Amino acid sequence: MKIGIDARWIFKEISGIGTYTLELIRHLAQADAENDYTLFFSDPEARDRTLADLAPARDGRFTSITLPFGLFSIANQLRMPAMLRSLGIDVFHSTNYMIPLPAFPRDRPGGIKCIVTLHDLIPLVFPEYVPRSRKKRLFPVYRMLMLEVARRSDAIITVSRSSREDILKHLRIPDAHADRVIVIPEGVSRRFKPLPAADRRPGRKTILWVGRADPYKNLEALIRAFARLREEQRGGVRLMLVGPKDARYPEASRLASDLGIAPDVEWTGYLGDEALVKAYQDADLFVLPSLYEGFGLPVLEAMACGTPVICSNKGSLSEVAGDAAIRVQPGDVTGMAEAMKRVLTDPRLARDLSERGLRHAEQFSWLRTAQLTLDAYRGAMA
Repeated sequence: MKIGIDARWIFKEISGIGTYTLELIRHLAQADAENDYTLFFSDPEARDRTLADLAPARDGRFTSITLPFGLFSIANQLRMPAMLRSLGIDVFHSTNYMIPLPAFPRDRPGGIKCIVTLHDLIPLVFPEYVPRSRKKRLFPVYRMLMLEVARRSDAIITVSRSSREDILKHLRIPDAHADRVIVIPEGVSRRFKPLPAADRRPGRKTILWVGRADPYKNLEALIRAFARLREEQRGGVRLMLVGPKDARYPEASRLASDLGIAPDVEWTGYLGDEALVKAYQDADLFVLPSLYEGFGLPVLEAMACGTPVICSNKGSLSEVAGDAAIRVQPGDVTGMAEAMKRVLTDPRLARDLSERGLRHAEQFSWLRTAQLTLDAYRGAMA
């Protein structure tokens, strides 16, 4: 079997979907000793980084092509189908929603099999969260595209039961075809691990958040909760926000200034692998108050580092966090502040959450993700 994977979601500043794509490829190299893979890139640096990681396991089975056109280009739709056919691809896996539609006609009796990973359907579930600059222009196109992707895919992989329910509902998957929507959870990299106790340094308590500034991340509620906590703690705590600022959503930065807490709120921007691990390790508490998540990988990354976790009870977060986190209503600022105070002032509670989190994170493996994905490839060809 010859498998093509669209790796164009791997960028220099890697996102959640980029992490999923990179880890999947890395672990397919370990899980599969039989099949051949062609990886499609647009960024030469991302290509070189990925192939270097695969070097010990490649054994000539992994080849790459750097495409001169982007994911969202007309050329992708016009040129990619012929390329897939000429390469003899049996199964094509798009690790996010964009596929070259002409390569996969509706109700085709044979041809290339299509697997697509849909991480979430936030624009359909919560259209008010569609980025402002794209809302009027691209939202109708996105809706139509998702419906076509669902019709033309041989299998849809998603990362949580919550996302599967959204896909079945919003993409109008008939009951007879519901088994085509497969839940394969993400994993957590083994580089996320606790800091030895001897290496910890005393200092101000640090609350950590990791993500993007999109409205559904509910960052404003976290800042309001932190402001209440800071007032009680009299400056003995700080909030570290990891992720890129977004000019479309300046509200969080403005709110921190308006509340007079900006000196205690550090926005680091994007952090690379080692710096991100260190941020988790150094934090006393991780908080993810999102209104919705398709999965919520930072929850597991924090747990794997032994950091206590508070998260919202919406979307996939309850199933991903299990009983290893304190779950709060994302709109309850007072409850969020109280939960943060409890963890930061009760060493026994913090230790219990840390221990439960470590055990829980061990259940999520990228190798398992790769093995189940390989099963999906085989199932499409059966």
